[in-house]
Amino acid sequence: MRVGVAFLLAVLGTASTVQAQTPSAPDFEIEGLVATATAVPLPLSALGAHVTLLKGDDLRARGVTQVLDALREVPGVVVIQGGSFGAITSVFLRGGESDHVQVLVDGVKVNQPGGAYDFASLTTENIERIEIVRGPSSALYGSDAMSGVIQVITRAGSGSPRGSLAFRTGTFGRQDFTADLAGGTDDVSYGFSVSRLHTDGILPFNNQHRNTVLSGNVELRPDESTSARLSVRGVERKYHFPTDGSGNVVDENALAFEDAVSIALDVSRIVSDRLELRALLTSYGTDGGSDDLSDGPADTLGFYGFTSLNSVSRRAADVRANISLTTATIGTLGFELEDQTQRSFSKSLSQFGASTGRSDDDRWNRGAYAHLVTSVGALSANGGVRAEDNERFGRFTTWQIGAAYAFSETRRIRGAAGRGVKEPTFFENFAAGFARGNPDLDPERSTSWEIGVEQELVGGGLVLHGTYFDQSFRDLIQYTFSTPTPTDPNYYNAAAATARGMEVGAVATVGSLRASADLTWLDTETSDSGFDDGEGATFVEGAALLRRPGTQFAASVAYAVSPETSLNLSARRVGEREDRDFTGFPAAAVTLDAYAVVDVGAEICLIEPADGRPGFTVTFRAENLFDEGYQEIFGFGAPGRGLYVGGRMTLGGS
Repeated sequence: MRVGVAFLLAVLGTASTVQAQTPSAPDFEIEGLVATATAVPLPLSALGAHVTLLKGDDLRARGVTQVLDALREVPGVVVIQGGSFGAITSVFLRGGESDHVQVLVDGVKVNQPGGAYDFASLTTENIERIEIVRGPSSALYGSDAMSGVIQVITRAGSGSPRGSLAFRTGTFGRQDFTADLAGGTDDVSYGFSVSRLHTDGILPFNNQHRNTVLSGNVELRPDESTSARLSVRGVERKYHFPTDGSGNVVDENALAFEDAVSIALDVSRIVSDRLELRALLTSYGTDGGSDDLSDGPADTLGFYGFTSLNSVSRRAADVRANISLTTATIGTLGFELEDQTQRSFSKSLSQFGASTGRSDDDRWNRGAYAHLVTSVGALSANGGVRAEDNERFGRFTTWQIGAAYAFSETRRIRGAAGRGVKEPTFFENFAAGFARGNPDLDPERSTSWEIGVEQELVGGGLVLHGTYFDQSFRDLIQYTFSTPTPTDPNYYNAAAATARGMEVGAVATVGSLRASADLTWLDTETSDSGFDDGEGATFVEGAALLRRPGTQFAASVAYAVSPETSLNLSARRVGEREDRDFTGFPAAAVTLDAYAVVDVGAEICLIEPADGRPGFTVTFRAENLFDEGYQEIFGFGAPGRGLYVGGRMTLGGS
């Protein structure tokens, strides 16, 4: 794929740095390249949308082991975790729902079809970078990319083999272990990693979390025009939770579990100076569920036990042609075919007898798309359209455009707009039993636009940026208890909402010192409450959307003493937000208090690797240093102060 990227950049004539490396690493080193925002990779300066890049090396140097913690400091992103480590974690982007964000791992769509992605198991140990693209991207990625895309890209190896072993221990019974190996030659590169996390949790009993991740990739380059990369990621985890739906600590043996595997094969071939062909084959499968049987012989009243199993798979093939139309214009034509399946089983135990439920459903989706990127002098522009043909909701068209104009080398203005779409979940389409699905649901829709500016000062030592955005969401799917007749479905396209706001920030670099600050202001409003009624409803007309704070502030300072030794400090403040107290019916409206959290970390190299001698680095991290008490979901307390110390041994490399 890297050879194809270099070809595209050469044709575009962009200002990115493209350099041939030493014979031990024949790939191209491309700074500031974004692979997610457009059909072909482009530098940040050519994009109209607001995009954030997080480097894996920077995150690991700070001691950040979970992707969800990395995303907490990103402007426009809200992360909500339901209590302790391992609890279900949702991400809201620019006010959209948690299922409005398309999540990719090396190009593999890992959302539940039409649904959200649980970030609780996604770790940073083998990540090269994370790309966060704001705004509708359905014109390229299809369903679910209504408010943005988050892509995790794993590391590729280069040079002589290099391996490391790392461990960490600390508060809450935390024990981490990671091992990795990477390297590469002219013809092949590879990178592998295995990690294990265990914690006892923050609650007095039944709160353990275990997460094991195996990831790796191999890239073959038989000649200068061909490349093939195979990426694999496997996750096995268990999360024990003693809480009921209101956060009360009452259960001795409830747990959730999941096994997930994602596979991507990305093949590219440069046919001529004007044509590159690419095929991406992906597979994602999860087997998970929950287990909450009787707590003992005396636990026989009411509904005292429940177990569930759920298996989901997504298999897709995306084939595209990148065509050089001129020296500065590339057109992309592509076609994607995806097959989705879900099999579910549940069993409920009660004093009235046992009841079971089963489902076995599938559906397909086809999408054809065309995109264009071009540059004319100081102006860079891109645009695209996608025609969707879904087995359930039929045909739908989405689009996106973006442009950036450089007034000078230090000043830039950009803008973007688009239309997004999200298909119903399997449950919303096919549910049977206590709830009845609606096979005739329309997709949820969004329309968005944004405009932003960037200014460099002090010779690039200070960079200021600001973005204003406006989004609207329509045909949001809602559940209703009161159906017109007993045989009617419980799900309908009923609600609508809007979200607007600003993302402003600054980055300052002075020698080895780097500081940044970002402020997000968000204003959300329900424009149509649909079936909801009363102050405790999920959607209240004229009110803000739940769990979206009006303001968020994040700041960080990092100082590199040497390439292997660094110190860092970060702080974030999250403003008040609306939630619901579900201990009664109907739920009562509540306001979650604002809170501020400070983290510090250090990475200190004691022995540098050299001449076959292993190196050793000590790591330290304090999370929530001042032990701030807060909740991201009403009734579920977040972790208090955590202190962690570890070490990493490194061997090899050149």
